[in-house]
Amino acid sequence: MVLQVQTSTYEAKTQEIAKQLLAATQENRSFFSSLRDQMRWDDKLLAWAMSNPGLRVQLFRFIDTLPALHSKSEIASHLQEYLGDESVELPAALKGMLNFANPDSMPGQVAATTVGTAVETLAHKYISGENIKQVIKTVERLRKEKMAFTIDLLGEAVITEAEAQSYLERYLELMQQLVEASKNWSAIPAIDEADGETIPKVQVSVKLTAFYSQFDPLDAKGSEERVSDRIRILLRRAKELGAAVHFDMEQYAYKDITLSILKKLLLEEEFRQRTDIGMTIQAYLRDSEQDTKDLISWLKERGYPLTIRLVKGAYWDQETIKAAQKHWPQPVYNDKAATDANFEIITQLLLENHQYVYSAIGSHNVRSHSRAIAIAESLNVPRRRFELQVLYGMGDKVAKALVDRGYRVRVYCPYGELLPGMAYLIRRLLENTANSSFLRQNLENRPIEELLAPPIVKEEKNSLTPNSSLLTPNSHFLGAADTDYAEEEVRTKAAQAFQNVRQQLGKTYLPLINGEYVNTPEYVDSLNPSNFSEVIGKVGLISVEQAEQAMQAAKAAFPGWRKTPAKQRADILRKAGDLMELRRAELSAWIVLEVGKPVKEADGEVSEAIDFCRYYADEIERLDQGVNYDIPGETNRYIYQPRGIAVVISPWNFPLAIACGMTVAALVSGNCTLLKPAETSSVITAKLTEILIEAGFPKGVFQYVPGKGSQVGAYLVNHPDTHVIAFTGSQEVGCRIYAEAATLKPGQKHMKRVIAEMGGKNAIIVDESADLDQAVVGVVQSAFGYSGQKCSAASRVIVLEPIYDVFVQRLVEATKSLNIGEAELPSTQVGPVIDANARDRIREYIEKGKAEAQLALELSAPEQGYFIGPVIFSEVSPNAVISQEEIFGPVLAVIRVKDFQEALAVANGTNYALTGGLYSRTPSHIQQAQTEFEVGNLYINRNITGAIVGRQPFGGFKLSGVGSKAGGPDYLLQFLEPRAVTENIQRQGFAPIEGAD
Repeated sequence: MVLQVQTSTYEAKTQEIAKQLLAATQENRSFFSSLRDQMRWDDKLLAWAMSNPGLRVQLFRFIDTLPALHSKSEIASHLQEYLGDESVELPAALKGMLNFANPDSMPGQVAATTVGTAVETLAHKYISGENIKQVIKTVERLRKEKMAFTIDLLGEAVITEAEAQSYLERYLELMQQLVEASKNWSAIPAIDEADGETIPKVQVSVKLTAFYSQFDPLDAKGSEERVSDRIRILLRRAKELGAAVHFDMEQYAYKDITLSILKKLLLEEEFRQRTDIGMTIQAYLRDSEQDTKDLISWLKERGYPLTIRLVKGAYWDQETIKAAQKHWPQPVYNDKAATDANFEIITQLLLENHQYVYSAIGSHNVRSHSRAIAIAESLNVPRRRFELQVLYGMGDKVAKALVDRGYRVRVYCPYGELLPGMAYLIRRLLENTANSSFLRQNLENRPIEELLAPPIVKEEKNSLTPNSSLLTPNSHFLGAADTDYAEEEVRTKAAQAFQNVRQQLGKTYLPLINGEYVNTPEYVDSLNPSNFSEVIGKVGLISVEQAEQAMQAAKAAFPGWRKTPAKQRADILRKAGDLMELRRAELSAWIVLEVGKPVKEADGEVSEAIDFCRYYADEIERLDQGVNYDIPGETNRYIYQPRGIAVVISPWNFPLAIACGMTVAALVSGNCTLLKPAETSSVITAKLTEILIEAGFPKGVFQYVPGKGSQVGAYLVNHPDTHVIAFTGSQEVGCRIYAEAATLKPGQKHMKRVIAEMGGKNAIIVDESADLDQAVVGVVQSAFGYSGQKCSAASRVIVLEPIYDVFVQRLVEATKSLNIGEAELPSTQVGPVIDANARDRIREYIEKGKAEAQLALELSAPEQGYFIGPVIFSEVSPNAVISQEEIFGPVLAVIRVKDFQEALAVANGTNYALTGGLYSRTPSHIQQAQTEFEVGNLYINRNITGAIVGRQPFGGFKLSGVGSKAGGPDYLLQFLEPRAVTENIQRQGFAPIEGAD
C-alpha cells in the first residue's frame, strides 16, 4: 500500500515557488553534456562516481585514506590498489593514468599529483577555509552576496580531555577573531536585522560531545556535568562578544541526552532569556516529529524563543548499519521519501509555532525550501522568525535564488585543515552522488514534475523490530540485542536492578548434586573486587567425596538423558535463554559486583550467554538430522551420539558467558555435565544454576560443583568416567589438564576429549595508512576494557616507525582521559582487577617493564579495591618479558617496527595465537594480514575484543588452545561421537528403488 502525503492547502503555492526557484537554478546546466571531457579533474571524479557505483566506493575509500599518505609514491601505490581492484570498471582516462609500473616512476608521480590536486580542489568546494584568515575571506564574500553564515570547526575526533579543552579554546578564539573582523563589515539589512531587531553577524555551530572525551549516555549525569561546565564558558563569552551559538545534532545515541542537557542548561537563570542560541532536529529520525513537539512545549514554558535548525540528517548509513549490527530498532527512515515527507511535516509544525521558535530550514532540495516559503508566506511569519540554510558548496544556486526572492539565507561553513576534514568531505560527496539526492537528480535533467512532486511514502515495516534485512543471507542466527543505555527508562531499570541485587548480598550458595542443594565442609566468601570489605555471597565448596557422588549421579542420569530427543533438549536451552533475557539487568548487576566488570561489558556478557543457549539449540537440531549417503539397495546414515560425562571448568573473567557456553554445549549434545566454576565467581554460576534448573534440566543431568581446583578439579579431570573436559583458564593449568587427561586410568575404556582455551599475548598492528582516531580508540578499548582481563585483550601494539611518536602521544592522552573507579559507577571505564593475587602479580610485571622499557604512562588508582591504573610502556623490545608473557591486566607494550613485514614477524613471534588486530587502509596489507597473521580471530579496523556468537566464533591455536571455536558451527562436534550405520535393504535380490513404478 502506498500512502500519498496529504495534498494540503500549501501545495499549489509550493509548486509555484518551486518552479520559479528551479528555473533560476537551471539556467546553465551542462553536467552530463558533451562538455564532460573538458571538465576539470575534480568534476570528472564526481561525474564518474555518479555513473559507476563500484568506482564510487573505491574512490571514496581512497579519499578517506589520503590524509595518512605523506609522499607521492604512497599516493600512487594506493591509487593503484584501490582503483585497480577487479570490482572497478575504470573510465578510459583514469585507466590510462593508472597504467604505471612503479609508484616511484614519473607517470606514477604525475597520477599522484593529478588526483591529489583534484581531491584538494573538491575539498575546497565544501570546506570554507583551512584557517581563520581564509574563513574570514569566505564569509566576507558571502556577505557581499547577502548571505549570513555559521561556522563549524572540523578536525580530529575528540578522544582525549586535552582535545576537548582545545576544542573549547579554539571556538573562543574563532568567535573573538570573527567578531573583531566584523567591526569592519558594513551592515546588510537583509541579514543583519529583521522586524526592528538586530541579528548577530557572527554565528558558530558546535557539537556537544566534543566538550567531553568520555561523553556517554550511560553516564548521563557525569557527561552532563562535564559538558555543561564548558558550554557555560562558551555561552558567557559569546554573550560578551555578541556572537550567536548553535548546537548541532550528531549520532542518534546522543540525541536524547543532548536535548536533555540543553533544555536543562537553557532554563538556568543566567541563560533563560537568551534568544541567540539554537538547537537542531534531524528529519530522518522516526521520533523527530515528537521531539519537535516536545521542544515547542518546552519553549512555551521557557518564554523566550530559540532557533531550531531543521535538517534531513547526515549519518544515515552509520545509523542503519549500527542498528542492524546491534539488533536494535532502526532509528532512521529506510526510504528517503519518508524523510522528505517528515521534513515537510516538521517545517509546518515549526512555522505554525513561530511565536515560540525561530525556524532555520536547512536543505538543498528546492521543494523543501519552497514548501517552507509557501507556509511562511501563508501564515505571514515575521522575517526574524524564519530563515533558510544551505551547506557551503552544496546549494549555491538555490541560495542565490532564495536571496534574490528576499529571504534570509545562512550558509553552514565548515572550516579546518583539509586532511582531517576528509570525513566531512566524504559525507558531502556521498550526499551529492546518491541516486536519491535532489542535487544529482537536478543535474540529470529529470522532469520538473518528478523533481517537485510531493514525497510518496511506502508504508514501512514497524521500526520497532530490529532490521535483519541488512544482515547477510547466511546469517540466519539473530543474536540477543545488548541494552541500549541511551534510553532513560533502561538506565532507571539498571539502577533498580543494582538495588535489588544489593538486598541479596551475603547469602549462602550451596552446590547442586543429584538435584539437591547439599551442605559442605568448607565455605568461601566471594568479595566485590571494587570494595573488598563487601561480601557478595558465601559459597559451599564440595569435598572429593561429594565430587564422587556427583559423578555417580551423572552416570545414573546419562542413559535417560542420551535418549531424550534433541528437539526437547534444545527447547530447554531456549527456555534458559529466555529466562536470562528476562533477568538481564539483575544478571548484569551480579557480574559487575562479583567480578568488577563495568556495566556495559557485563550487559554484553549476558547477551553472549543468551546467544550460546539459542545458537547451540539450533545447532543440535541441525546435527541431529545426520547425513544420508544412501545408494540403491543400501542405506548409509551418518549420525551423532553423546560422549558421556562432561566436566566444565570455567573462568572468572566471563563468569556467566563462558560457563554457560561450555555447559549448555555439553548438555544439549546429550552429555551429563558437572560445572566447576572459578572460586572468585561462584555466585554468578549459582545464579546460572537456578536458571538451568528452572528451564528444565533433570536431576543428575546438570550439577553445580564449586570446589578447589587443586583438589576437586584435579579429581574430576582424572576420573575414569569423565569423557570430555571443557576448560578455559591459564596456559599452565590447561597444559596440566591436557597431560593428565592423556593418561589412561584403571577401568577407563575411552580416550578423553579436552577442549582448552588458554589465553593469548594479543597484538594490534597500526600501519602508516591507519585512521589514527579509530586506531587509538580501538587500542584503548582492547587493552584497558575490563582492565585487560579478557583472553582477547590487546597487550601489545606494534606501530610502524613513521607514525610511532604521534600514535604514542595520542594513546597516552586518550588513556589519561579514562575514568578509573568502582565497576558499578556508570562513568567507570576501568574497574578493579579480580583479587589481591592478580593485583600483586601485575605489579611485578610492571616492575619488570620499568627495567626493560620506557614508562610512557602509569595512572594512579583508588585504594579501597583491587585497582591498578592503566600502564603503557613504549620502546619495548619484541623479546622483552612484557612482550612475551601473558600479564592479564591493564598493561600495554608499544613496539616500534620499520615496516609491515617486520610488524607481522613481531606479531607472530610469541607462543600464542588467539586474537590479533590491524588498523590499515592499505588493501595489500589487509590482504597479507588475512593470510599471514597467526591468530584464531583477526579483527581489521576495529577493536579486538567482544566476539559475538554465530558472527565471530572464538578460539585460537598454538599455545592459545586446543579444540574448535566457541559459538561456531564445529563446536558441538567435540561433545559428540560420530557413527556410520549401514543397512543392506535387499531381500532375495529385491530392493525398493525410488522413482520406479
